[in-house]
Amino acid sequence: MRVPISWLKTFVDLTLPVETLAEKLTLAGLEVEAIEYIGVPGSELPWDRDKIFVGQVLEVKRHPNADRLLLATVDYGAEQPITVVTGAPNLKPGDRGQKVVLALRGARLYDGHKEGRVIMTLKEATLRGIKNDSMVCSEKELGLSDDHTGILILPDDAPVGTPLADYLGDVVLHLAILPNMARCASILGVAREVAALTGQTVRLPPTDYVAEGPDVHESVRIIITDGQLNPRFTATVVRDVRVGASPFWMQRRLQLCGMRPINNLVDISNYVMLELGQPNHLFDFHAVRPDAEGYRTLITRRANPGETLQTLDGVVRELQPDDILVCDAHGPLSLAGVMGGASSEVTDSTQSLIVEVATWHPASIRKTARHHNLFSEASARFARGVPPALAPFAQARLLHLLQTLAGGTVDRGMCDAYPQPQPTVTVNLRPARVRHFLGVDLPTETMTRILRSLDFTVEDHGDVLRVTAPDHRLDIEGEHDLIEEIARIHGYDALPATLIAESVPPAHADPALAFEETLRDALVRLGLQEIVTYRLTAPEREARTRAPDAPPEEAAYVTLANPLTPDRRVMRRSLLSGALEVISANLHHHERLALFELGPVYHPVPSEALPHELPRLLIALTGPRALPHWGGSDTAPMDFFDLKGIAAALLRDLHINATRWEPAAHPSLTPGRTAAVFAGSRALGVVGELHPAVREAWDLPDQPVVIAEFDVDALRAAAAREYTVADVPRFPATIEDIAVVVDERVSAAEVEQVIREAGGALLRDVRLFDVYRGEQIGTNRKSLAWSLTYQAPDHTLSTKEVERVRNKIIRALEARLGATLRQA
Repeated sequence: MRVPISWLKTFVDLTLPVETLAEKLTLAGLEVEAIEYIGVPGSELPWDRDKIFVGQVLEVKRHPNADRLLLATVDYGAEQPITVVTGAPNLKPGDRGQKVVLALRGARLYDGHKEGRVIMTLKEATLRGIKNDSMVCSEKELGLSDDHTGILILPDDAPVGTPLADYLGDVVLHLAILPNMARCASILGVAREVAALTGQTVRLPPTDYVAEGPDVHESVRIIITDGQLNPRFTATVVRDVRVGASPFWMQRRLQLCGMRPINNLVDISNYVMLELGQPNHLFDFHAVRPDAEGYRTLITRRANPGETLQTLDGVVRELQPDDILVCDAHGPLSLAGVMGGASSEVTDSTQSLIVEVATWHPASIRKTARHHNLFSEASARFARGVPPALAPFAQARLLHLLQTLAGGTVDRGMCDAYPQPQPTVTVNLRPARVRHFLGVDLPTETMTRILRSLDFTVEDHGDVLRVTAPDHRLDIEGEHDLIEEIARIHGYDALPATLIAESVPPAHADPALAFEETLRDALVRLGLQEIVTYRLTAPEREARTRAPDAPPEEAAYVTLANPLTPDRRVMRRSLLSGALEVISANLHHHERLALFELGPVYHPVPSEALPHELPRLLIALTGPRALPHWGGSDTAPMDFFDLKGIAAALLRDLHINATRWEPAAHPSLTPGRTAAVFAGSRALGVVGELHPAVREAWDLPDQPVVIAEFDVDALRAAAAREYTVADVPRFPATIEDIAVVVDERVSAAEVEQVIREAGGALLRDVRLFDVYRGEQIGTNRKSLAWSLTYQAPDHTLSTKEVERVRNKIIRALEARLGATLRQA
């Protein structure tokens, strides 16, 4: 929001330099993002006080040697007027009396004939035989706008001889209005903050007017169909208005606030919105069609199915049921709180007005603005809340300005439908509580002074202050809000930095969170990098993670009622699509990726209000096992077994030891290269190579992409809470290799299980190091070579002890799996 200092001064005396004031406002929660200087020191091009003045045209005549040039004699308060050569199209021979801006030789201005803002210094020149060292200036040359079609004509009351910097120079504060400071979305709102911070008094603008027309209730009625959506609606009538340009001071203030002047009626409406923070709307009285009884009846209601409205921007909009409309007896007139309708807009032929000042439900306005992509100054204010109690004051201010600047006749009375009166908020404030929270021994009198400076009513009842919030404060709910107000105005920077005097409450363990941190640490140690992807997605994006021959997915999604973008309209059911987006984007820059993500997926449950939020772990590998190195490296692409090794290492780190791997099917993974891992009967996850069709759907290069998905809750349930830590063995181990031939259908995991069970306590480790298939061992047979480590904790094993264990293992393999010992 832009706040011109010149406008702010009409509401409150400014006793501090602008920079100091900006700092005070920021520390009080009203952040000043920037300070813009216009024509004064601090701006890019300050107006020279001794070279740029307010002047008055005394005479205009033709240049004797040029048809398109004029000679203008200008009084600027010096002993002698000065004659300048000008080609301004808005001056003509015979003109006199216009107030203009005169720049003398040596003045620095923007070059009006060049693109952008190019600074020039005014020098003496001869124009068609006449020397000229001064000029009358356009808005572009002064840096006020890009308009160079004519010179700037000032109001008739502009003081001749005054330096332009004193007359038009200004400073504009750029404020960030956060939701908790919505009350400051107006010049008056900022003035209240300034007054409280500097000990000044706020001056309210004049609201007097004379109502001499007929009773407004004889021509206008209001019907509100839903008081929750439309807490208050007021309407007045102004007849016989004159449409024309608004005065210079109003146009200038609107421009400084970033708004374009249009005409006096529209400008007054915008001016009051910026001044008081109350959006309003002007209807052309005769464009509002009367009902059967002859009344102009204004009806507020929800939009009907299939209903449309052409808004002021010329767009015909298809309305949704959540839209609130202002209608007459025959159809919609405006999109309430957002934009007016074209059928009832104010035009140059408008003679009479219906003046609407209303309030609307903030959430409804936010939905409508977002749905129609119509973000206006009005909707921004209504979306954050406008007090219903402000409506009569805003009506009076509008009527004062309309009568003063448009010459209208105001009807007597005001139509006021108020189904949801704004409650009066009264809070008991304990001064001792304030001191306890702030850590400062503030006197009760200081608290009372601060609150009263913010327009609160305060009654002192000894140990309790009974505080009533002013009508413009919708954010006051309890004692904590009042304590915050006292802290803001007293100054956060004035609060002492002290250590907490009370004991810190004990921390409560969060086992789920602690386990996720354990997972992160383990995965980083294994050389993986964490990614965090969007939890919002689209069903078609997740559909691309399924192979064409996979069965169709019937699962439902958690769908957002009003998404910011169609591309992010549902909550994800899997981490895979987000990971593939990251891989697709990063493979353009990185040859090797080893990634993981820990995060929730969302599965709706028909019988429950909230979805199940299920924690998942995804691991993804692609690229070479190692990057090229001068000493040599394995640059073969990572495959299923690389990821299986990482997964097995992770499970060992979590002390999940009794695991088994089985072939599995997954809609995103390649058949035959996919396995599920179990701990007992509990499924932990799946590991496999991404299906080639899925890889192509994500525009990934022709190289393996291996994926693992784990159920984090299952991992946590299977992980050992307690485990034994043994000393480093003091006695040497015996290592020997055996190779057994088994049927092709027997898995290595089954063989390993039999070996471990038969080996007992003396078998310390088992490792598969070779798989062989060939004619020597027969068809449908395979040879598995194992490295066995034997070790006892209390002595060195003898050859006979090792032989007994080995023979026991061989007999068990023969008996349970039909295995035979392969001979060298």
